[in-house]
Amino acid sequence: MTTSTDGVVARVRANFDMSVDGESERLRKDVPGRVSFEIHRRFLDEHLPPGAHVLEIGAGPGIFTEHLARSGARVTVTDLSPVQLEENRRRITDAGLAAAVAEWRVADVRALSAFNDDVFDLTLAYGGPISYVFEDAPLALAELLRVTRPGGQVVASVMSTLGAYRYYIRGVVGEIAQHGDAAMDEVLSSGDLRPTQPSGHVCQMYRSDQIPQLVERAGGQVLSMSASNWASLGDGAALQQLEADAQHWAHFLDNEAWICRQPGALDGGTHILFAARHAELAIDEQTAVPAGNERR
Repeated sequence: MTTSTDGVVARVRANFDMSVDGESERLRKDVPGRVSFEIHRRFLDEHLPPGAHVLEIGAGPGIFTEHLARSGARVTVTDLSPVQLEENRRRITDAGLAAAVAEWRVADVRALSAFNDDVFDLTLAYGGPISYVFEDAPLALAELLRVTRPGGQVVASVMSTLGAYRYYIRGVVGEIAQHGDAAMDEVLSSGDLRPTQPSGHVCQMYRSDQIPQLVERAGGQVLSMSASNWASLGDGAALQQLEADAQHWAHFLDNEAWICRQPGALDGGTHILFAARHAELAIDEQTAVPAGNERR
């Protein structure tokens, strides 16, 4: 692991120790969040085999732990933050789903030595754990691939440079006022928020064209990608009107899931989702159309 990154990861852990309530509501509190959850859920379900043993990294308070448990998976739940992990245990237990959890364990995605090679049918790193380890991202992905059995898959998300710039434009304006245009140009180029955010939330963001190279450096190969949201980051009042009509809403979600897979939309969400597997096992996937990319 990179020593210079350790201090930043400790800062990330401290932030999550203090933000349990925010994390639990992030994908429930508004329409964009609920759409993002649905896009993540669909993407996960496409890669989740029946009865899978899943290692969940950065599980937080458990919104996807609950989904995995209800889907029949056996889940090993981990998080960098012991506070988040305890909240996960409480929520999953209160929901009557504790029997689906093999164990709860504090873990750093960069160092999964507690787990043997080729153990899990799927490893899940939603919410950006890979974005929080900066230069150690290839190491983190290599660890996820190592503990995933041959033929299994890693499903993960990272923060999107271009999508975040578009969605959080009000904050961008503030950053430009404080740090200048050159600093924002550097953020757009590097995706690294550390220079402009010396305190508070900090992460490494990515463009979609950087994901295949990142995964290849870890010894894997990308199978499919998706934005986490697209049109659903737009007019909130219009989205609420759509959501009020079940039929129109279901059709909108189908369209949104399809749009998020299109090359022109991959960078348009707050996160980029991807599925990968060991490179030597993915050769046959190179010319395949990614699952879900066909128009419904």
